Parts: sequence; structure tokens; C-alpha cells
Amino acid sequence: MREYLLTLCVTAAVTYLLTGPVRKFAIVAGAMPEIRARDVHREPTPRLGGIAMFFGLCAGLLVADHLTNLNQLFEKSNEPRALLSGAALIWLIGVLDDKFEIDALIKLGGQMIAAGVMVMQGLTILWLPIPGVGSVALTQWQGTLLTVALVVITINAVNFVDGLDGLAAGMVCIAGAAFFLYAYRIWYSYGIEAAAPATLFSAILMGMCLGFLPHNMHPARIFMGDSGSMLIGLVLAAGAISVTGQVDPDALKLFAGSEKEAVHQTVPVYIPLLLPLTIIAVPAADLILAIVRRTWRGQSPFAADRGHLHHRLLEIGHSHSRAVLIMYFWSALIAFGALTYSVNSASMWIVLSVVILSTLGLLLLLLPRFTPRAPRWAEAVVPPRYRRRRAPETAVEASAPEAAGVDEEAARERTPVTAGVSGVNGATAVGSRARLADRSRSR
Repeated sequence: MREYLLTLCVTAAVTYLLTGPVRKFAIVAGAMPEIRARDVHREPTPRLGGIAMFFGLCAGLLVADHLTNLNQLFEKSNEPRALLSGAALIWLIGVLDDKFEIDALIKLGGQMIAAGVMVMQGLTILWLPIPGVGSVALTQWQGTLLTVALVVITINAVNFVDGLDGLAAGMVCIAGAAFFLYAYRIWYSYGIEAAAPATLFSAILMGMCLGFLPHNMHPARIFMGDSGSMLIGLVLAAGAISVTGQVDPDALKLFAGSEKEAVHQTVPVYIPLLLPLTIIAVPAADLILAIVRRTWRGQSPFAADRGHLHHRLLEIGHSHSRAVLIMYFWSALIAFGALTYSVNSASMWIVLSVVILSTLGLLLLLLPRFTPRAPRWAEAVVPPRYRRRRAPETAVEASAPEAAGVDEEAARERTPVTAGVSGVNGATAVGSRARLADRSRSR
């Protein structure tokens, strides 16, 4: 455990220390795109944060290679080299996209090539544990297609959810923590060395996210861009592929019967990792809904819009920080709920706890719809959003031109229009656009 924690800390430290210089480099290089209609930030923010995350990945692998207990992993397995090769390729494609905005189909092709590079070096799914059947060995083509599909889906799921400050890094860090605890349990408790690469990948993934988060929390000073979101998506997929397709379920010896019974006994353990999208269910759901929504409108599935889950939370009335925390909550509930269920699937307390927490999460989602109002005598000590709304003075001013016989159209032009969150290009904007414009002119 100490070696993994040291690797995590080194990765986080390198990522954190390099993010500041990378931000300055991104500003000089002009990797600061203009504000788009779907963006929620108000000022141009530099990208290329994935550069610091990639060097953090390299530092983590380098340190692990020089540690006594982890050095054997590099000697017996080629998976760390496969991860580094695929990560370098996907990172390079992401850097080019952050700077030059390359076509979506080109990015998709690059993602498939990066997954193919990892498959060629041995990081692939060899068999699948199927309940009631046993371990089904896959042919080379079947394993390759399944591995490539899993990598591409996971990368795009993480990329789609990267829309708010600190959202993607935090959610992937939560998923990485769940993967780490499960893979470490298999490696340490059952003595299965094949789970060591997945444990290392998860520790490095957490370090990359934790090192970048202080720079990316709201208000973000730098974005990870596609160079970062695709990179952490690939590392997450690599850990899932390693622990799912490389570990023989019969080696766990949880059931002293046939192989079919052993697989059936370990179903709660392997289902969440066989389909890692159940661990990152929130970005996966966002990915599926986005594809259906855009296809239904006759648009390309890769066309960007403001219909993602985090955009919906802002439209409901949540602030930027609260929307991010709600997404964190649901990711942690699903990831650690599945992890706990894999440890003890017979306990009804686990199911009951998940149900109670899910109810609490639904109440948090609908909280802006049921905002309580404080009594008059308590308005001085409560936040403004809990105070009773008074009639705006502009209503009186707006009715004055009509009494004076002034044209209604001219009166509407002088009346300030209040803009909601969905109409203002900002996550926490609650006032009128005119007031924001006056503030900018006063500078």
C-alpha cells in the first residue's frame, strides 16, 4: 500500500506543479478559444491542462518502476508500457484538438488507433466471466473489438461530461478510487498478481486528477481540454480492461465447486468491472442521452449543445458549485455502492442504504423547485434566496409610458429584461444582462 500511495503522491505533485507553467504556455500559444454558446464560463480560459496530467502519468510510472515491490510488475507484465503508448498517442491528438479544433471523426479514429496500440502490446480482454456459463475465452478479433469499443466509449463518456469546472476530474477521481479499492483487494487479499497493473493504473489516475483539481475548481484558471479528458478516460478504461479481462475468476476460489458456480458466486464482483460504464454511470448516461437527443434532431452525434446533465442542473436553478457537488454525489453513490455490493452482496443494509441515499439525491436535485421563504422578521439573517420577493420598481416605471401615451415598443426597449441562467453565458448568473454590461463598462 505504501508504494501505491507514494506513486499517487508523486503523480499528484508533478501534475500540480506543472499546471501553473502549462497555463502560461497555453496563454502564449493562444490555446484560449472564444466563448461559445454552449459554454458556461464567462471569460476565455486556457486549455492544454492535459499536458501537466500526461507528465504526471509519466512521473508516476517512472517512480513505480524504481520501487522494490512494484518493479516486478514492469518485468512480468507489458501492460504499463501498453498504457504509456496508448496514452501518448491519445494525448497528442488531444493537444492538437485543443489548439487547432480538429474534426470529430479524426479524433474518433485516433481513439481507435490508441486502443489498437494497447491491444497490440497485450492490454486486451482475454475472456469474460458470464453467469451460469463460466469463463468464455475470446478469439483475438473478439477481444480486440471489445477492447477498442470499451476504450472509445469510456473516453467519450468522460469527454462529454467535461463541461463544468472540476466536474470531469472529480468524477473520474471517484471512479478511480472505487477501482483502486477493488483491484487492491484482489491483489492483496487473494494474492493475484494479474490485478497489480489495474491497482497501479488507478493510483496514478487518482494522482492525475487530484493534482489538477486545485487549478480547475470553480472559478477555473485552466481547463484540461480534450488532451486531459481523453487521457484520463483512456487510463480509466485501461484499468477496467486489465482487471476484468486478465484475472481468471476461478483463481479467486470463492466457491469450492465447478467453474460455473465460481463465476456465479462472483457475479456481484465482476459485473461492475465487466461494464465500467456502471461505475461511471453518470457520464455514460449523459453520453447516451446526448447521442439520442442529437440524432432525434437530425444533428451529428458529435455536435455540441447545451443539453448535458450539468447544463440541465444549471437551468433548474443550481449554482455552479452545487451542480458539481450533486454530480459528485451520484458518481460516488453508484461507484462505491457497486463496490460495497461486490464485497457483501447478501446484506440488505447495503441495498437499503443505497435507496435512502438515492432518495436524498433526488431531493437535492429538486431543491431549487421548492425553495422555502423565511418570515419577514427573519429576512435579515437568512441568505437572499430565502427572502420574500418584493415587487420590482421597474414595473411602475414600465407602466408610466402607457399612461403618458408613449409607444409600447419604445417602452419595452427601455425596460430591463431579467435573464435566467439558461439565457446568460454563465453558471451562476442570476441578474440581468444589462447590470453585467454596466459593470464591465465601469472597469
